[in-house]
This record gives sequence, structure tokens and C-alpha cells, in this order.
Amino acid sequence: MANPLVSTQTSNQIAKAPKFRRPWLDWLQPLILLTPSGIWLLLLLVLPTLIIFELSLVPNIRPGEIVNPRSFYNYIRILDPLYLQVLVRSLDFAVKSTIICLVFGFPVAYWIAQIAPSRWRNLLLVGFVLPLWTSSLLRSYAWITILRPTGLLNSILSTIGLPTIDILNRSPAVLIGMSYSLLPYMVLILYAALEKLDKRLLEAAADLGANPVQTFLKVTVPQTLTGIAASSFLVFITAFGDFINPELLGGASSMTAARLVYNQFLGPTQNWGFGSALSMTIILVVSLVIALLIKFGDATPRK
Repeated sequence: MANPLVSTQTSNQIAKAPKFRRPWLDWLQPLILLTPSGIWLLLLLVLPTLIIFELSLVPNIRPGEIVNPRSFYNYIRILDPLYLQVLVRSLDFAVKSTIICLVFGFPVAYWIAQIAPSRWRNLLLVGFVLPLWTSSLLRSYAWITILRPTGLLNSILSTIGLPTIDILNRSPAVLIGMSYSLLPYMVLILYAALEKLDKRLLEAAADLGANPVQTFLKVTVPQTLTGIAASSFLVFITAFGDFINPELLGGASSMTAARLVYNQFLGPTQNWGFGSALSMTIILVVSLVIALLIKFGDATPRK
């Protein structure tokens, strides 16, 4: 008959025996999981960016010419007042589109998240983002049909006796197209933040005598500030690099950075070096905005 004491001691020795570790498994398993995405990023992000940076160091290079990086002339050329004006116009479009989307998107998101019946919220969100299911090119052409001199907008104005307006191929048309395209993104992110809004704080503010404006500024906005920052940064990044709306709705008077890059690569200019320098500048601006988004766009509501 086995001795229980001996069995217990043997079990304790086995439990205390050092386990054979394989340190290489600690880094091999994560490496295997990250390899597919790492290869994807290397081939489609890192290498193209390095190629663009190399081309940006070659002045006046054209397709088929030898790449010989030797100066920062293309970056210095960006400081020309003509090109600085294009960059400023791109920033202006991006900032104004962000403000327009925030002004119109916040009430919609608040109504869906806090006022609309809960059983209808998902349906309302689907209906609001339904335009995103169509091509952005088709949406821009639809706005051309609406805003052209003989379009729907001027037909309505003529019918009710108001003077017609000509905004196609001008800055207002670009802002309309960009705001319409980016508004659903603003609403979706704001909805996610407003859905978590603590209604007890709103009721407490009302009980303490706060009017609706004070409640909005001192309770609602601080609670959703991270959502506002995240949605604003996302809309700004997308608007800054938008090409279709300025190209179709803006005309020659609304040249933006994205259109300028297109002209350097595929337009009559064919100056790949300068186009690459412009691309790197856009990448730098977008990277700075993404860094701000990471810092200030935390999803945790402020208390």
C-alpha cells in the first residue's frame, strides 16, 4: 500500500521542479501573427513613401529619367507664394468643412442618441449613412446637377420668384460637396460619444437651475469633448486630401494641394519631383493631425 506522505512529497517535488522554458517562443508567436500585416504595410505604405521621398529630392525629374537625389530644391519651391496660397486654400477648405460638419452634425447625432426612440436609432443611423453606399464620384455629379445654372436649385429659386445664383465652379460649391460627403462620418463618431452621455448629470444641472445653454456648455460638451475632437480630426484629414469635390465642383479657381499633386504626376506639367515634395508635405500635415488625434481623441469621456 502506497505511503500518502511519500506521494505528497513526490507531488511537491514535481510541482517545484523547474520547467523547461523556450524563450524564443515568446517573440516567435507575436512575430508570426504580425508578419502578414507587417508585409502589407511594408509593401504598400513604407516602400512607396520612401520612393516618394527619394523622388522629392530630384529637381524637375520626369518619367523615365534616372533618379539621382541631390537637393531639397523641390521643398524650397513649395515656399513660393503661389504654392503657399494653394496649401492655405486646402487648409481653409478643410477647416471650414470641419466646422460646417460639426455645426450640422452635432444636433443630428444628439437627437438620434438622446431623443429618438431607442428602437429606431439603428434604422436612423443606417438611413443617414445611406449616401456613403454610393460612389463619391456619383455624389459629386449629383451636386453638379443641382448647382449648375440650369439646375434644380436655380429652378426652385426661379419658381418662387427669387434671383438665381451661380456657385458652381466656385468655393461655396466645393464646401457644399465636401461637407455633404463628410457629414456622416462626423455624425457616427459623435453618436458614439453622445450615446454614453450620463443623463443624470443633465437632470442634476436642471435641478440646480442651469438653463439649456449652460447645461450644454458645462455638461454636454465636456462629456463629449473627446468625441468632438476625434470626429473633427477625422473630417479635417479627409477634407485636406480630398480630390474629387474640388476637381468637379471647384473649377480652376479652387486649386487645392491634392489637385496640384495630380497635375504634377498626371497633368501636363509632369514634374514628379515637385509632386513628390508636395505629397510628402501633405503626409507631414496629416501625420501631425493624427498625432493630435491620438493625444486628444481618447474615447474615454471626460468627467
